[in-house]
Amino acid sequence: MERPRNPEHGDYASNIALQLGKKVGLNPRELAAAVAKNLQETPGIDSVEIAGPGFLNIRLSAAAAGALARLVVQAGAAYGHSETLAKEKVNLEFVSANPTGPVHLGHTRWAAVGDALGRILTAAGADVTREHYINDAGVQMARFGESVMAAAHKQPTPPDGYPGEYIQDIAAQIVRTNPDILHKSEAEQHIAFQQEGYQAMLAEMQASLERFGVHFDVWFSEKTLHDGGAVEHALDELRKQGHVFDADGAIWLRTTDFGDDKDRVLIRSNGEKTYFAADAAYYINKRERGFERCIYMLGADHHGYIGRLKAIAACAGDDPERNIEVLIGQLVSLLRGGEPVRLSKRAGTLITLDELIDAVGVDAARYSLARSSTDSPLTLDIEVITRQKNDNPVFYVQYVGARTASVARNAAEFGHTRGDDFDASLLVHEKELDLLKALGDFPSVVATAAELREPHRVARYLEDLAGAYHRFYDNCRVLPQGDEPFTETNRARLWLNDATRQVIVNGLDLLGVSAPERM
Repeated sequence: MERPRNPEHGDYASNIALQLGKKVGLNPRELAAAVAKNLQETPGIDSVEIAGPGFLNIRLSAAAAGALARLVVQAGAAYGHSETLAKEKVNLEFVSANPTGPVHLGHTRWAAVGDALGRILTAAGADVTREHYINDAGVQMARFGESVMAAAHKQPTPPDGYPGEYIQDIAAQIVRTNPDILHKSEAEQHIAFQQEGYQAMLAEMQASLERFGVHFDVWFSEKTLHDGGAVEHALDELRKQGHVFDADGAIWLRTTDFGDDKDRVLIRSNGEKTYFAADAAYYINKRERGFERCIYMLGADHHGYIGRLKAIAACAGDDPERNIEVLIGQLVSLLRGGEPVRLSKRAGTLITLDELIDAVGVDAARYSLARSSTDSPLTLDIEVITRQKNDNPVFYVQYVGARTASVARNAAEFGHTRGDDFDASLLVHEKELDLLKALGDFPSVVATAAELREPHRVARYLEDLAGAYHRFYDNCRVLPQGDEPFTETNRARLWLNDATRQVIVNGLDLLGVSAPERM
């Protein structure tokens, strides 16, 4: 079933007869005639026409089309939800930033898109766990600790260290709460500054993301994989599958068997575990926690990870086309009045998430980041996404939501109630029918966005819905004027108004964006 592009072809069209004719031994038009006969006897269907080699064009009766407004209002927040991905247990990993600096603009796109995808997958019936992988093992943490310690002693940033005012802030915070730290040995100080700096930075990252409306169910420490024996366990499991081998004193995984460009070292000849070993252990850990599908959302510089992560899944005996997905997001740049915004006041070289929120607000940032496909680089202009005009998509959609709420308030002020029911057959105006069609498309848009992992489909749908509502509002008076009576047509249109409000609320909620009642 699909919506025909040409409205003259009906409300719905189907090619089912062309798909099944040969299988049942009938000419497609003969099968279409049999299907049409049954459909025409179905309450709510006004007519069924056979077109071309066997297409079915279906028109609903006015009452059946209009009844959708009742369905939407009665379903409330559940409208648009489905069981498309019912019982599918999904691990959704996104952002996964090093705890060595604030969440910055590069992470922010995945924060917005990843959280929206989690909401959409949940709406499609999946059991979703949102997970942040903390890269807290390796040399970068040692450099971070050295940088904080140097700042505490008013010394220059070490070579390859972390500059920025935030390092100064963390050092001052640690010294303020633990002044004795400066009297320890250099080795003890380094450990203490690294550990306390890590905890302070992690808390700040969590607070920034929560402020952005992004909540993670699990914060998974890479260090626990090494400390808890998970890497050794992963090697044992992979060896059982026959893909681990020893060469040149090192331990390798034969990922070339599954399309990787080269085999990968798990443990070097000096006994040091590689990042790839942690990647393998982390994947196996996810699968052993019961996740059927592991979705990784990675940055633009991680294209090389796709083949190797899928190879890990295959080496573990899994289906790399089902059990693991790797999504790549392109870069984001920020403008102000057409000029690039380059430097952070606090982080030195990057724009932080908190600075973005301060500049444009959560709603404008989240909507603007989520409304475009992540396949392409994205440029945001602060002045464009914050102005209150219809050429700003987030304002355009939120304004329609506020207008529907205003209509409902005005009706209540004049004593006009929607009531418990209405005559759906009264909704026959072309713009009413267009709006009903748009409302009816919402569940399939959500299901498709979930299936294709594309939250931007919901945003673009909302913009189309907003346009359909504007045209309805301009052509169909919802409330009477002056001394005009409140008719049953007004009542039906009030139901349609409230149904639109519900879908705007539901759609924006899937993107983590508010739907204000007043603007």
